[in-house]
Amino acid sequence: MTAASTRFLYVARHGEASPDETELTERGRQQAALLGERLRGVPLSTVHHGPLPRASQTARLVHEQLGRDVPLAVSEPAGDHVPYVPRREELPAESADRFLAFVEQFPEAERSQGPELAAAALARFTGPVEGDEPHHELLVTHAFLAAWLVRDALDAPAWRWLGLNHSNAALTVIRYSPGRPAALLMVNDMGHLPEDLRWTGFPPELRV
Repeated sequence: MTAASTRFLYVARHGEASPDETELTERGRQQAALLGERLRGVPLSTVHHGPLPRASQTARLVHEQLGRDVPLAVSEPAGDHVPYVPRREELPAESADRFLAFVEQFPEAERSQGPELAAAALARFTGPVEGDEPHHELLVTHAFLAAWLVRDALDAPAWRWLGLNHSNAALTVIRYSPGRPAALLMVNDMGHLPEDLRWTGFPPELRV
């Protein structure tokens, strides 16, 4: 029987992007560099990232700060997509209209292809790993997939990714140990960012 070991998945949303989302802003570049500094002492085996420019640029800037050679790996399932489209009857009555309107603003291609990509992300990035040693991986992705991974770790209903927000360059860490439920070690943590670089990309009414 193959031995199984604990996976530590570090999930980060990309840094702040320009209005057309083709590149990071100066603040986004600073956020990415500071995230890399925070992760410098983590024994990362791989830095995974989505294919869109804001995620790939963030991953490269993080990578530059690690101080050692860690593979960079682009992954389509780590991209920006709608992971699950709920039915009205699944949603709380008081939130249904708002959530459905939110999801319907995205292109049909993102809504129809998203669930398959989300399933592929769960298969690729979650659960214990083979081997005798703990495994540490960084996933630079987007708010929706970060929310989907948190929802999955909590074994919450599929629609519950909605309303789980992540700031730019914030850090979430999930532990997957053999024979145990997934554990959220931190969520949306911005301790590596100065005050003026926190809460970007987060709904203003929810900031603290």
